[in-house]
Amino acid sequence: MTTVARLVLGGVLIAAGALKIGNPADSVVAVKAYQLLPESIAVAVGYALPILEIVVGVLLVVGLLTRVASVIAGLLMFAFVFGIAWAWTHGLRIDCGCFGGGGQLGVGQEPTYLLDILRDFGLVLLGAWAARFPPGRFALDGALGLGGDTRDEGEDER
Repeated sequence: MTTVARLVLGGVLIAAGALKIGNPADSVVAVKAYQLLPESIAVAVGYALPILEIVVGVLLVVGLLTRVASVIAGLLMFAFVFGIAWAWTHGLRIDCGCFGGGGQLGVGQEPTYLLDILRDFGLVLLGAWAARFPPGRFALDGALGLGGDTRDEGEDER
């Protein structure tokens, strides 16, 4: 189960980062649209976010520093849940920018806040699971002796 959790979470992070990294200006626009951060911090976060998503995603997929990467990924997803909830409660009409794009919605477009929150909260739970349990048999942590017990939760000890 932990292997599946880290592969899904890592894959989502890699995809999200890869879709943003080619056009970091869009990522900056998306971060600014939430109106949560001062301008200079929003710009820095917008540029750094795709890189962070890809790095953490790769660590999860290969199973290296799995618990640390899982905690970072879970906190990142929780921050996204918070940001989307903030936008929703403050009446902002924005695209979450989760997979590129972002910013103000056009005329006739509706936000998908509930679906975005549910998706990201599910990813928070995957991050918590991967942080709590051993990284699984197919993780570099085990091969390098970094992860302790590499069996997935519920796997036989045979």
